[in-house]
Amino acid sequence: MRVFITGATGFVGSHVARRYAAEGASLRLLTRRTSRLEALAGLDAETVTGDLREPEKLRSALTGCDALVHVAADYRLWVRDPAEMYAANVEGTRELLRIAREVGIQRVVYTSSVATMGFKADGTIVDESTPVSLADMIGHYKRSKFLGEQEAIQAARAGQHVMILNPTTPIGSADAKPTPTGRIVVDFLNKNFPAYVETGLNLVDVDEVARMHIAALDYGTPGERYILGGENLTLKQILDRMAAITGLPSPTMKVPHAIAMAFAYFDETITGRLRGKEPRATVEAVRMGKKMMFASSAKAERELGFKVLPVDTALRSAIDWFIANGYAPVL
Repeated sequence: MRVFITGATGFVGSHVARRYAAEGASLRLLTRRTSRLEALAGLDAETVTGDLREPEKLRSALTGCDALVHVAADYRLWVRDPAEMYAANVEGTRELLRIAREVGIQRVVYTSSVATMGFKADGTIVDESTPVSLADMIGHYKRSKFLGEQEAIQAARAGQHVMILNPTTPIGSADAKPTPTGRIVVDFLNKNFPAYVETGLNLVDVDEVARMHIAALDYGTPGERYILGGENLTLKQILDRMAAITGLPSPTMKVPHAIAMAFAYFDETITGRLRGKEPRATVEAVRMGKKMMFASSAKAERELGFKVLPVDTALRSAIDWFIANGYAPVL
């Protein structure tokens, strides 16, 4: 089986590509001119240079493939020009699905995000059936992923064999960028986490997320969404877990959301708008933090064979990788 994978140079995508390689698939991987290729080291794969914002140029690369696994996304909580994010996450997804249909690709896995779910501030555990609309989406990343997911759902309703996966917050090794979640780990390891806010996340082992990208091709129902999650934890509980693993102290000071919001406004103004760099704290992230992102993976367990794994193993893997690769000092 020949598989075209987007996003293979990223955190989740690199794990997906390696899982497919282990299963004996022939890989064709999309990279950008600016992509770091360390994540692909040792992989027997054909690489194609292109961009989701220019999907028509990918037609020849998609031709001859049996499956498309669309993992790539513009994942930033702060962006100077939001139009770039919508071009990649919405228009890019729609056009990639169209081209896949036209060249005869039989099966598609679209990697969405748990960010498209209808989370509540009271910690209610949500699932795929929880009511949600575009108005519930906070910030450009969530809105663009919600709209991109709608493109995948509409394609499936029109007859295309598209399965939709919604990972929660993946954690594990090789988070080279790192992602916003990986940044929490790196900041903790570097003792740059003096306080915390009251928020909640669902952490999932990135290796189990990668495994589901194969299972979805065989067992997924086109047009259905599948949450891939692990443990529901408050930020304080996550910090405490890392403290138990590393022996480093967990912060004890809780910062009110109002203070966190004030700092985020300041950081976006000074670091983002004036200096042109990505701020450490964003207004979007603080607004998102007011909702407990707790979710159930029961549907994926029933239909795909997904396993909800204890998060400690994945956290330890992330910590070990960050230290081994120079992101933090040796403990």
